[in-house]
Amino acid sequence: MLDLWKHYPQIAKQLNDVRSLMHQLLSSNNQAIQALLNDCAQQQGKMLRPGLFLLFAQLGQPDKRQTEKLTKIATSLEILHQATLIHDDIIDDSPLRHGTITIQAKYGKDTAVYAGDLLFTIFFELLIETMNGTPYLKINSDTMRHLLHGELNQMAARFQQQQPISNYLANIKGKTAALFRLACMEGAYFGGLNQPKMVALAAQIGENIGISFQIYDDILDYSSSTVTLKKPVLEDVAQGVYTLPLLLAYQQHPAEFDQLLAKKQQISKSEIQLVSQLVKKYHGVKQAKQLALNYTHQAIQQINQLPSGKAAEELQQLTKKLLKRTF
Repeated sequence: MLDLWKHYPQIAKQLNDVRSLMHQLLSSNNQAIQALLNDCAQQQGKMLRPGLFLLFAQLGQPDKRQTEKLTKIATSLEILHQATLIHDDIIDDSPLRHGTITIQAKYGKDTAVYAGDLLFTIFFELLIETMNGTPYLKINSDTMRHLLHGELNQMAARFQQQQPISNYLANIKGKTAALFRLACMEGAYFGGLNQPKMVALAAQIGENIGISFQIYDDILDYSSSTVTLKKPVLEDVAQGVYTLPLLLAYQQHPAEFDQLLAKKQQISKSEIQLVSQLVKKYHGVKQAKQLALNYTHQAIQQINQLPSGKAAEELQQLTKKLLKRTF
């Protein structure tokens, strides 16, 4: 988090407040759950969703009396994100995330499920405290539905190498971009930039940033090492989650992939490496990068329509920086 936000000192300071509030809220009388929650509070990663929320809130030049409320809403976004990560790691049986052993691997699936559920209850409490009387109780509910549908559709598409690119994009609009969209919308609305046109623009920007972010995340699986990426690379292929670089390369030369991918769960590590080599050979990574860049360009063009000033400039810088990250 420090590396990403060190050039945005005001946002970094506010994110420290978010972190402090999370430490206060993540509590349980159950010792195993409390130990897990302590780890969860300490393992926060890029803090992108609350950071984007706070950047958009700055565009509206919010009253200082709103600071506590904005901190709570930003915290709700990170808690929702953390809850979904815990459940994702349970489903994926993933051993590592960001170089650290996952919650489910360390504490067991049962404890992780209960902890994820507890995070959802804390999330709902923050919504009730900050959003009663606004449209955003329903908007949060709709966003959670989009997140779930994105994950369910991705699960349904496992081991389907012939799925259309449009299906992949629809899935990541749900499982990833929906929360980016929510963060930016809420920032505009609760920060005071709450004209319908501006809120709609914020939503579009968030969705484009989120789509680009997820595409680039999927690219890193083919272009980074486990040490750099801080998670097992090519884990998606082993689990039958075929992301954009593979889907694009497959469209060019399906016959070369079919024999390997037909093995499904029985595919070996060496065969997964061969899939990776084919993805690069047939320009899957290159084409995926271009599509991520297109969504980033769309977001930047939309950011240019926001009120000019420091917050908009920082938003542009951050959007470009996300395409240069190594994990």
